[in-house]
Amino acid sequence: MNGEHFPKLSGNEVMQPESSGLLINYDALSTIAAELGEIYRANEPFPHIVIDDFLPASTLARLLAEYPQDQSLPIWNEATHKDKQTGEYVQKDKRNIRNQLAMPPSYRQLIWELNSHYFLDFLASMTGIDNLIPDPNLRGAGIHQIGRGGFLKVHADFATHREFGLDRRLNFLLYLNPNWPEEYGGHLELWDSDMQGPPKRVLPILNRCVVFSTTATSYHGHPKPLNCPDGIYRKSLALYYYTNGRPTGEAEPGFATLWQDVPEAYR
Repeated sequence: MNGEHFPKLSGNEVMQPESSGLLINYDALSTIAAELGEIYRANEPFPHIVIDDFLPASTLARLLAEYPQDQSLPIWNEATHKDKQTGEYVQKDKRNIRNQLAMPPSYRQLIWELNSHYFLDFLASMTGIDNLIPDPNLRGAGIHQIGRGGFLKVHADFATHREFGLDRRLNFLLYLNPNWPEEYGGHLELWDSDMQGPPKRVLPILNRCVVFSTTATSYHGHPKPLNCPDGIYRKSLALYYYTNGRPTGEAEPGFATLWQDVPEAYR
């Protein structure tokens, strides 16, 4: 929602001590977990949280400095995709990196920390979802970027991990876009289960983190084509978390992404 103020992690404006070697301020997370949990569970249209100033300044500087700007690097995968039945684009002008060994060092370390039991404990405390399991294969995850004119159609994600048979429960998004004005677009939209709207809209600004529960009706995306200049990209880091089993009725097992059409009034 434009103009909305989101909770911040206090203390992250201070540089981390170099001796710690850590990229995440776990003390700040543990201090605010209970407060964030109340917001998370009450948020509409489905449980979620938006956190600003998520990473310490020193970590953010490293991530921006190491971002693989060179679009000719072979580590980039083409992720533009069309619906097999309709032939229409469901995600366009999208690229990603999921090979952790090919990622810059700070990204490898950050993913390790985000998949550690310390961060899983924070997620469990905030969301109420226990026994979370990270995905070492980064299926659908990793470093993502979308260029001018690109979009991601509104959808609910696949419910079952294709290799492990685990149940997908949480999405984690971290935006890496400095100097990203409203007119560039690319807002993450969170839609109600009936796709009636209006959606909640979140601008993908630098160091903004979004976590939300993954169910059969957690519809989200950024369906409007980006209006950023050529050579500017909507950058993010995406990770997904799983459990062995889930509450009855949340989602049927399956590998399909459930694409949704936005009502005419919001196109």
